[in-house]
Amino acid sequence: MNLTVILDLITARQATARQAAARLREQITALTTELTRVEGEPAALTTRTALSALTAAEFTVDDPTIASAPYQQILDILTTTPTGMRARAICIALDVEPSPNHVESTRAKLKRMVHRNVLTHDEPGRIHPHLDTDLSFEPPSDSFVPAAAISRCGDT
Repeated sequence: MNLTVILDLITARQATARQAAARLREQITALTTELTRVEGEPAALTTRTALSALTAAEFTVDDPTIASAPYQQILDILTTTPTGMRARAICIALDVEPSPNHVESTRAKLKRMVHRNVLTHDEPGRIHPHLDTDLSFEPPSDSFVPAAAISRCGDT
């Protein structure tokens, strides 16, 4: 082999190594950016702002009345029953199969509403509308969700 061929091979290998190094630096930069974003996510999820954003669809901030359709439908049923109801009876009134999952989902919604002072209970399990709560909130007519679809989706 002559010296020129060897020097050309070395030059070609150096160029290939530089290109590989540049590619790896780009990958490191992209991975570092992604790592920073992912590491910051748990902290963002524990902040009050994130929690407020997650629950904004269910409750309004200034008014404890319920804004989402499933909660409104539960309120509508409870306002027609002066003696109050239990979670299983509410499922039946909503035309939802009273399976354990649906009853528990409804019970969780009821507990949230009791916690927000929208509902009250005077005996274990029997829920009533809270007397001081204005239940006049009307959701837009285009946001109506059929009662049968409320708990079947598993949303809480």
